[in-house]
Amino acid sequence: MRTSRNVFLVGLMGAGKTTVGRLLARRLGKRFLDTDHEIEARTGVKIPVIFEIEGEAGFRAREAQVLDELTALDDVVLATGGGVVLDPRNRERLAARGFVVYLAADPRQLWQRTRHDKGRPLLQTADPLAKLEALHAARDPLYREVADLVIETGRQSAGMLVGQLLARLPDECKLSA
Repeated sequence: MRTSRNVFLVGLMGAGKTTVGRLLARRLGKRFLDTDHEIEARTGVKIPVIFEIEGEAGFRAREAQVLDELTALDDVVLATGGGVVLDPRNRERLAARGFVVYLAADPRQLWQRTRHDKGRPLLQTADPLAKLEALHAARDPLYREVADLVIETGRQSAGMLVGQLLARLPDECKLSA
């Protein structure tokens, strides 16, 4: 039985991890963190620049290091990058150090939410919807493998999602230091 009070949000880009995470942290009185924002703060550049200079492999190495550090903290709500589950060590850390919530969304809804966002390097392609469908096909089983709870995001508001989450979180996650 886990005793961690951490809540980790996983899911594809556009699923609402950052928005829901901020609201959830506020409601729970916990600190909110975001792996992508932390990487940008540490490097001083946006994620697309890291992808351009270091490639996806360089970014993933930075992401694994940041994830290791942030999941070792206590009493946090952490929004993770969409590809964090690709590394088995990351999945192990998530599962061992907190309660993992998969914000699941249909690729078409994700495309609607992300289609004007130029800050998503993996979607800078001729057919971003096809890319999202491929990412979903590859990552959905990994998200489900690591998740303690799956929440379908659908069309409800972030506030409604947080309400659903609060109703389904284990009691230890509702405590704060």
